[in-house]
Amino acid sequence: MGTVTENSSLTMGATPDEVARAHAALVALRAEVGKAVVGQDAAVTGLVIALICRGHVLLEGVPGIAKTLLVRTFCRALDLKTTRVQFTPDLMPGDITGSLIYDARSAEFSFRPGPVFTNLLLADEINRTPPKTQASLLEAMEERQVSVDGTPRPLPDPFLVAATQNPVEYEGTYPLPEAQLDRFLLKLVMPLPSRVDEIAVLQRHAGGFDPRNLEAAGVGPVANARDLAIAQAAARTVAVREDIVGYIVDVCRATRESPAVRLGVSPRGATALLAASRAWAWLSGRDYVLPDDVKALARPALRHRIGLRAEAELEGATTEGVLDQVLANVPVPR
Repeated sequence: MGTVTENSSLTMGATPDEVARAHAALVALRAEVGKAVVGQDAAVTGLVIALICRGHVLLEGVPGIAKTLLVRTFCRALDLKTTRVQFTPDLMPGDITGSLIYDARSAEFSFRPGPVFTNLLLADEINRTPPKTQASLLEAMEERQVSVDGTPRPLPDPFLVAATQNPVEYEGTYPLPEAQLDRFLLKLVMPLPSRVDEIAVLQRHAGGFDPRNLEAAGVGPVANARDLAIAQAAARTVAVREDIVGYIVDVCRATRESPAVRLGVSPRGATALLAASRAWAWLSGRDYVLPDDVKALARPALRHRIGLRAEAELEGATTEGVLDQVLANVPVPR
């Protein structure tokens, strides 16, 4: 059976020892975040996968579930520039991308960069701002540049948007446009903690843990931009058998054929699932993708790319239910 892979020269000229160090750094990143965040291992892993894939992440959960703390801790564990933007109903596009400022002394306009010019942008409560402001991130997320007054300005590399949102049924929220949802590599749903995890959270606070002082919690940088570049290149060399590529395509096509769905997964979603599966395989210490990798990443990579018919929603259909049915019915390669 054939494979889909890329030339190993993509590993940035890294030696095997450097690749091993990058792998260890990305694994350590997950453990470092665990010093401040309890019981959200899936979300932490999803953020690491997004970094490796050069993708963006949408975190959804009820208020108080540690969405912002998770991203802040993740930022601190990386030796990268990070910026936080609190999205509000009165936030304007220029507040994010930057704008031209008139200088009376020189009688000229100069560009003042916005907070999007960073490595990791925390877009906090992104669905509390109107669609016009949400859309200002589209070019940045897809093209990794910002155009102001017709002039494109490249963003730093790496660049990742980690956006948090409350469930759409909460008061004061605006649903994200489908075009923007499709730009997120993964949508990670953060559940309420189990009783055991909630006890662990309270015990940390009783012991003096301050979520506003991550340095005191012992969280520090464990990975840098070089580690990340090596990891990104190494993940792109992970082999994918042709039957597994076909499996990914069949899963995505099956979402379009479901009677409950008005908008199925696009080819962009299929490429996102492929990239995420490769990253997870590499993070797991393998240089090849298994069907289980695809099944593990299918929900976070595809759930936000499916639009349900209104009548199906009234009958109780959910995107999770559609994906469960698809994964149960599409034949899995041996």
